[in-house]
Amino acid sequence: MSVSRVLTWEVIASTGYETAWVEVGAGGLTARGRAVGTVPEPYWISYELDTADGFVTRRLYVTAESADGTRTLDLRHDGAGRWTANGDRLPDVDGALDCDLGSCPLTNTMPVLRHGLHQASGEREFLMALVSVPELDVLPSPQTYTHLGQGKIRFVSGDFRSDIEFDEDGFVVDYPGIGTRLGRSGG
Repeated sequence: MSVSRVLTWEVIASTGYETAWVEVGAGGLTARGRAVGTVPEPYWISYELDTADGFVTRRLYVTAESADGTRTLDLRHDGAGRWTANGDRLPDVDGALDCDLGSCPLTNTMPVLRHGLHQASGEREFLMALVSVPELDVLPSPQTYTHLGQGKIRFVSGDFRSDIEFDEDGFVVDYPGIGTRLGRSGG
C-alpha cells in the first residue's frame, strides 16, 4: 500500500517554511520539496529525494539559491555504503545509510521508518550524510534516535538534543527548536 502526503512545516531554525510532496510504499520513499528561509541568510531550496528498500537514501538532488548565487548538489549512495557529491567521492560519510538535509524535518523520517522507532522501543546510532543549507556542504553527522513512547523520539547529535513528535506514518509533527508541521492532518 502506498501513502501520498503533502506536508508543510514552519521551520523555526531557518525562520522559514518547507513543503514536501511524499510517496511512501514498499519500504521506500520518494519526495520533492521546496523550502525558504532567512537564517543564516535569505535562501530558497528545492530538492528531490529517492530511497531504496529499507528507506536507505539512493539520491538527494538539491538546488539552493541565495545572494551568493545558485548551487546544486547531486548526492548519491551506491547501496554499498559509498557516497558521491556531484561525482566526487565522499569517504568521510562512507557507511552512512541516510542523508540529513539541514533544517528539513522530512529527512528524519527514513531512519525512523526503517527501524519502526515511532512505534516500538529501541535506540539506534546512525552516521548521517549531513547537508548544510544553503551552502550544500556534506559532512559526517553521528546521531542517536531513542524511542520514548508512541510517536515520541529523542534525537541527539553532539550537544544538540530534542524530543521529536512523529505521526503514525513516521512523519515529523513537532521538532522543538527546528520546526512544527502546519495543518497537522498532513494529507
